[in-house]
Amino acid sequence: MFRSARRAAHRTTRLTRTVIAAAVALSSGALIGLATVPASGADRPAASLDPTQFNGVNWADPRDNYANDPVVLSGLSLSDDYATTYAKASGVIKGFRKNLQANTVRLPINPYTVNGSYWSSYRAVIDAATAHGFKVILSYWEGTGAQKDGFVDNLPDFWRMWGTVTNAYQRNPLVYFEPMNEPHGYTAGAWADLAAQWISTYPSVPRNRIFVSGSGYNDSVVSVCADHRLDGTYLSLHHYGFWKQSATYSEWVSDLKARLGSCASRTVADEFGAPMTTGLDYNQPASASTDPNSVAFIQADTDVFRELHMGSVYWPGLRTGDIYSIQTLTGSGTHLGLATTNASGADRLAWAWGKGHPATEQ
Repeated sequence: MFRSARRAAHRTTRLTRTVIAAAVALSSGALIGLATVPASGADRPAASLDPTQFNGVNWADPRDNYANDPVVLSGLSLSDDYATTYAKASGVIKGFRKNLQANTVRLPINPYTVNGSYWSSYRAVIDAATAHGFKVILSYWEGTGAQKDGFVDNLPDFWRMWGTVTNAYQRNPLVYFEPMNEPHGYTAGAWADLAAQWISTYPSVPRNRIFVSGSGYNDSVVSVCADHRLDGTYLSLHHYGFWKQSATYSEWVSDLKARLGSCASRTVADEFGAPMTTGLDYNQPASASTDPNSVAFIQADTDVFRELHMGSVYWPGLRTGDIYSIQTLTGSGTHLGLATTNASGADRLAWAWGKGHPATEQ
């Protein structure tokens, strides 16, 4: 998806699992494999879920995380070693906390990043974030070009990548795992099958540290919420103002709640965003703005997140060249810092996270 115009740890007891054959149909090629699917949600203890603990932002590659090579986050370099990456990442993470009061960062991964030599450096981002007390959501992004079709690009590479990542971080309670970002190539049922296969493939990962993406472009959690194989996991939703050319505050509230259904209590909106570098005031009434749709959207989303006690992770906290970016880089070398691009946008994030001042009257 084009995002330049667009974001707890209790170990669960292992239970007896049923081995079944699962077939996931692809529109271009086919994934057919045996999956060990866990017992139904009714047979498992409920995981402890608290979406409100996730107050965060996305940190992205300037290319929007879709890449046929390693993802390199804004401010970092492919040539940086572990120590350099750790120092740079520490500055960025501290900036997210200082400027936004964030406690969570969502990061992209792909097989090129994890299965190759860059993993030894990229791990420093995760390690620095958790060392500073941040929760980290790791999400798989597909490639670009012909690979950007909403399907896992290469299944053997995908499973190898997640095996490496879960082995490295399943014992770190601050690290969370999102099997795939925006799985829009799959039908709702086929996506749920693949998510269930992921869960059964890594049974030592506690369910309350797994984020199952909504169907399509992460744009609805209703179908994954209804699938009992996925019980006990968090659900991730994406929501963007550019999905409608023009909508009122009330229309945005209705749109968001329809995508949530009755599942807000386990949902984190781990992407939502609007222009932050164009001078919009998100604290004024939408009717007074030069871009009433964007203002109404941000006000509606942050009000609903607060009202329904959801978690939210803004897109993007930092992405070079993105007008949605709510932070911009300062400093140089290993001494990086951040500056806020839109104070009113930061106010709305704080409001969504249960902090800040009362919402703007409509």
